[in-house]
Amino acid sequence: MSTALRTGEVAAAVGIGRETLRYYERRGLLERPPRTLGGHRLYTAETVTRIRVIKAAQRLGFTLDEIADLTDPRRHRRRPDGGLRAGASAKLAQVEERIAELEAVADLLRAALSAGCDDLDACAAAPECPLPFPQPASGP
Repeated sequence: MSTALRTGEVAAAVGIGRETLRYYERRGLLERPPRTLGGHRLYTAETVTRIRVIKAAQRLGFTLDEIADLTDPRRHRRRPDGGLRAGASAKLAQVEERIAELEAVADLLRAALSAGCDDLDACAAAPECPLPFPQPASGP
């Protein structure tokens, strides 16, 4: 039989707050644990592992909804695109798209620094300003 852990012990073991632990339960990421006669939740050691998986997935950019999809085997059977491979491929595509957007922003900022832009208003009026200010609409 595994050792039962109370809420504070689980929270301390994984570095989260007690409210986060209860929130994960409400979201269905964790099964509701049995309680003592005094009403204290008693978690198994597997709960600590499960939370570490959740936190690792969050660091990879997955939302809690996506994590629920990835970690619930019943959802995998219902969806042909379920599972870590499909989820990781989709997340990788999102990350690569975001990286491309950030690289474009970085290029614009480098160009603004090279052009000597010190003031947004002055820069907007200068034709050599590389920043993408909206152009005034031309009249009919």
